[in-house]
Amino acid sequence: MSNPLLQVRDLRVDFGSQTAVRDVSFELFPGETVALVGESGSGKSTLARAILRLVEPTQGSVEFMGVDLLKSAAAVLRAQRRNLQIVFQDPLASLNPRMTVGDAIGEPLKIFEPQLSSTERRHKITAMLERVGMGAALAGRYPHEFSGGQCQRIGIARAMVLGPKLLICDEAVSSLDVSIQGQIINLLLDLQLDTGMSMLFISHNLAVVRQLSHRVMVMYLGKLVEVAACDSLFAAPLHPYTRALLAAVPQIPPATACVPLSEGSLAGGSIVSGCAFRDRCPYALPLCASADPPLDEIAVGRKVACHRSHEALIPLS
Repeated sequence: MSNPLLQVRDLRVDFGSQTAVRDVSFELFPGETVALVGESGSGKSTLARAILRLVEPTQGSVEFMGVDLLKSAAAVLRAQRRNLQIVFQDPLASLNPRMTVGDAIGEPLKIFEPQLSSTERRHKITAMLERVGMGAALAGRYPHEFSGGQCQRIGIARAMVLGPKLLICDEAVSSLDVSIQGQIINLLLDLQLDTGMSMLFISHNLAVVRQLSHRVMVMYLGKLVEVAACDSLFAAPLHPYTRALLAAVPQIPPATACVPLSEGSLAGGSIVSGCAFRDRCPYALPLCASADPPLDEIAVGRKVACHRSHEALIPLS
């Protein structure tokens, strides 16, 4: 396996006395798609923004192509931004309403490729619009003239025009109709095939995650509780929270023998001590109240933060 493109180590983000992300470590390899799943408020978006230094982490390291972004000077970080792009959840809100879509897509070129002539820049904008399924004639229109799906294509075009190494998709399809979601997912897969970029795909839509990811990371209250290859995780979820997430999705026929929790049991709470999920876990032990389980590797490529992970391959009781 090649060297990681992105290495995150012991990342923590605090907002005052509240901890949004705690002790997160993972790697992302070239050409790989890693999905980050969890319910709303679990810290997924905060983690993405901390990686990009859109919010400042409290501690940890984020190495991108061998450079620690958290220790980099402003000029070094700015130079790396062309390789680190993000697509946001709300496609219309992420576009400047006073800029035409052509200007929005061309703005990164003005910043990072100032040597381009206006004609060369226009050609790149046109080619990118066509690549995402939009006609070149639409470059002079404004965001409010487009549908949500079209605005998301424009956002993807703006992110991809520089040819980034890593694209972070923060709930990039959650606000779109199901039929449009499929089109955007296919577009992202095509762009990844063409460019070889890596993706960190943040979502709570498990069907979408299953379609496009190579590995899946499950987050609960700011902490990773399970990391596994996509097929392995959906075939045999090991952490009780992962089982509960999969059990909450209607399946015909059921793909996994998940144990559903009681109504409202997935709602997050405050972290006092021990395992954050213990009060909602049907398998909790007395140990869970006093000791926070580490994210241990129990098999090659399989990590679980659970005191009963050694029992996970047999039915728990």
